[in-house]
Amino acid sequence: MHSHGESENATPGSAPVHPVDQVLPAPRLAILGLQHVFIMYAGAVAVPFIVGSALKLDLHTIALLVNADLLVAGIATIIQAVGVSHVLGVRLPVVAGATFTVVSPMITIAARHGLPTVYGAMLVSGVFGLLIAKPFAKMIKFFPPLVAGTVIMIIGLSLIGPGAGMIAGHDTSAAGYGKLSHIALGFGVIALIVLFSRLLRGLLGQLAPLLALALGTLASIPLHLFDLSGVRSAGWFGIASPFHFGAPRFDAAAIVSMCIVLLVTYTESTADMLAVAEMTGKELTDADIARGLATDGLSAVLGGCMNSFPDTAYAENVGLVQMTGVRSRWVVAVAGCFLLVMGLVPKVGALIAAVPEPVVGGAALVMFAMVTAVGVQTLKKVEFNGNHNLLIVAVSLGVGLLPAVATDPYGNEVFFQHFPAWAQTVFGSPITLTVILAFTLNLLFNHLKLSALRPSAASAASPAAAEEDPMPVPQDCSAACARRITLSSHTHFWESPHPGVSAARGGQCGCGRRSR
Repeated sequence: MHSHGESENATPGSAPVHPVDQVLPAPRLAILGLQHVFIMYAGAVAVPFIVGSALKLDLHTIALLVNADLLVAGIATIIQAVGVSHVLGVRLPVVAGATFTVVSPMITIAARHGLPTVYGAMLVSGVFGLLIAKPFAKMIKFFPPLVAGTVIMIIGLSLIGPGAGMIAGHDTSAAGYGKLSHIALGFGVIALIVLFSRLLRGLLGQLAPLLALALGTLASIPLHLFDLSGVRSAGWFGIASPFHFGAPRFDAAAIVSMCIVLLVTYTESTADMLAVAEMTGKELTDADIARGLATDGLSAVLGGCMNSFPDTAYAENVGLVQMTGVRSRWVVAVAGCFLLVMGLVPKVGALIAAVPEPVVGGAALVMFAMVTAVGVQTLKKVEFNGNHNLLIVAVSLGVGLLPAVATDPYGNEVFFQHFPAWAQTVFGSPITLTVILAFTLNLLFNHLKLSALRPSAASAASPAAAEEDPMPVPQDCSAACARRITLSSHTHFWESPHPGVSAARGGQCGCGRRSR
């Protein structure tokens, strides 16, 4: 399954085809494409499942959300892999799927204003995303690992509550809350994921969450939790009508919240695209990043129309590219076709919606915690000595978690309940609140020059001390590598010999090397 160094599409006398652009034989494309679907499937369907369960939607409606989610994810994945002219698609093996970032804001907005307001805000945020894709691609320096890592951590941490609700119940005051059978089912799925991940190898090891979900579902049958009545009544082919929940409504605070979600999604997708480019050896330009981000924006527009969710590049599929060495973007294009077909078969959505909540909750809990772990891993790239970065992380996480931990018996945020409605919508989401704090504090401490307010003896004695010589790119770093320089705690910038590459003095390269 490895394709390192292959050039099977090259003809004699022609330039070799880059592994990213190779078209593999049809059987291999199909098998490897299915593998990508298996890897991301549980995460993709978890988003509509969590949102539907939190909003107490019936199984038929949750099935509708699942099908719409798969349909939009398939379209976005195909566009990312194949590309559309000079407008859309990064043209890398990037799989798109519903972002977990949207879960908390969607639940918050829907609980206060209803789903039409959610999808109205999503539509506007998608248009906003299309407009800012190119400028955002040039502003990566303001979203360093300090900000990205903190936000990724809060995404995982804020979803632990909904995950617990799926296992034990959503109403903590209910008599049936925390049934031993439900908790045993959820914990059993977690144990199976750990067991399969440890004992199985290759494709089976990669499918550990899916295998655990299947066995957990079988174990739920004697408990009468697996209801297939919705599957029997669902059709074999169909698509939900646009704006199924009603005409979109537009609320300013909801729009702001969803636009922030899109900015977080852009940060996440940018990091994944840079990682895939490095793995595949494909040079990635600002224009490439802009096209990839514009596809995420388009997915939000499609999601707003088709009752779905904004998409982002899936990190688990990035890991699969690294693990297998299969770099062809056409493999991912085939995966997108599979997702598209699955989204057009309502029985698939109904079958997934029938999986008991405690089963899905067990698998979801692991995935949420994995997202938090990825945030910790990202923060490892940050320099914490001699600066205020630790304070930035502490304040962002501490204040950002308040809406997640201060809730009523039904899991609704109550910390900001006496604030105006618009403030409750923006601040009521741990993710949006953390993004605002981390982004602002990073600007305040690491980008704004406040030396004039605090003159020191050293600066007074040597006014030219701040005018230091430009620093070189770390040795042995390629242009693609140096492009990912981490802005840490200083405000003195240097320009590298590579066009468009710049970083802060004392920054850290994407490969871990420090600039001097």
